[in-house]
Amino acid sequence: MERIAATCVLLTFCVGCLQVFALKSQLLTRVGRSPFSSNTPVSYQTLYFDQKIDHFGFLEDGTFKQRYLVADKHWRNPGGPILFYTGNEGDIAWFCNNTGFMWEVAEELGAMLVFAEHRYYGESLPFGKDSYSDSKHLNFLTSQQALADFAVLLQSLKSSVQGAQRSPVIAVGGSYGGMLSAWFRMKYPNIVVGALASSAPIWQFPGLVPCGDFYRTVTQDFAKSGPNCDVNIKKSWKAIDNVTSTASGLQWLSEEFSLCSPLKNKNDVFSFKGWLQETWVNLAMVDYPYTANFLQPLPAWPIQAVCKYLDLGSTASDRQLLHGVSQAARVYYNYTGSASCLNTSQTATSSLGFLGWYYQACTEMVMPMCTDGVHDMFEPEEWNFQAFSDGCSAMFGVRPRAEWAGVVYGGKDIASHSNIIFSNGALDPWSAGGVTHNITDSLLSIMIPEGAHHLDLRFSNDLDPPSVRAARALELSLFREWIRQAGKTAGTSSTS
Repeated sequence: MERIAATCVLLTFCVGCLQVFALKSQLLTRVGRSPFSSNTPVSYQTLYFDQKIDHFGFLEDGTFKQRYLVADKHWRNPGGPILFYTGNEGDIAWFCNNTGFMWEVAEELGAMLVFAEHRYYGESLPFGKDSYSDSKHLNFLTSQQALADFAVLLQSLKSSVQGAQRSPVIAVGGSYGGMLSAWFRMKYPNIVVGALASSAPIWQFPGLVPCGDFYRTVTQDFAKSGPNCDVNIKKSWKAIDNVTSTASGLQWLSEEFSLCSPLKNKNDVFSFKGWLQETWVNLAMVDYPYTANFLQPLPAWPIQAVCKYLDLGSTASDRQLLHGVSQAARVYYNYTGSASCLNTSQTATSSLGFLGWYYQACTEMVMPMCTDGVHDMFEPEEWNFQAFSDGCSAMFGVRPRAEWAGVVYGGKDIASHSNIIFSNGALDPWSAGGVTHNITDSLLSIMIPEGAHHLDLRFSNDLDPPSVRAARALELSLFREWIRQAGKTAGTSSTS
């Protein structure tokens, strides 16, 4: 689909929220295992469940096939635990193949693994090819409907699979999937005994966290990865304006970056800046300690590799500065040198086409973001809810409900819940909207200082920092405790 930023009315709509959130959800799916990853085999059954289109009304009585994946090689029934992945906004097979933590602990726990696909994504389309045809068909794309899908699916599995009736279920998810895992435990404590919510920004909603914290975290990552790295990125925006003020400058910049489509006017320059901004955000989320694959292979600690090109003196000219920026961008888009040109439309957002997530962000998932150019390395842009709402109306004919997520899921008033782990990497900009402190003895925060986006859910790696190894060990020990508690409760109920 075309870049949303192509239309002025959608300016804030794109830069403020949708552009960034759409790309973050795919890092787990797009970043493959490194050569040092565990050789844990990934083998599963693909199954389908007849799911109601609408769980909360009675007029729409249709059903659809919800896809889910099951791996029960290590399940010791009867009563063995079930680890249940709450699917994100994407194809569930991607998440299944990359959530290494679940595969690695399955044998230790004797657990069955179930990966449930989120409605409207992958193959789980409520109205088939018409699911995205208009807002009427998209009307049933909500997190509440998805959670109800998960609950109904699990109830059916537990009643139909021999030995599973008393199996304790633990929800696991990363990013938006992590939000769903936390909310699943909150809304359906009768279904799941606990949840691991990795890199889950459940507080990235109006009035809960400052709108600028996301981009401040990105900036901090670059600031500590190389001398003057963030400072020179901040300077680059003005340098781009200066250089592109002439036709010859537009040509020079296009050639310097080896752009597949040369810049021709101010609108092209605007889109080019958005592409660079998205690049820096992407790098913050995939700043892993080992080589990994995204659009192309990335080096270990890619931001450090980027910042080597931005260690420039204070007297560097605009063109010298932008030469450094072009080399830095190539770390992300062309580290192997195999690309003949850089395609500014080749981003996580555009290449994966997240119309479904755009719709969710335009209804219930309103996540304010802003920059000020003082505490961050980006050009100033305020959060403008009215402009955001107008963009949603123009695109879908719907208006967002800014406060709805807080009403439905409690905002910061969640202390009455229990057995949820909120893990966050300090390098991950989404930690700004996550739970980063213990709320109660059973609503626990695990911070991973050297962690990028849901590093703890990835396959283990020889180069993993001690902090993520410790996080996984603690997560596993808490799983064991929840399973023990559930077994004790089930035993008490059976004798009463």
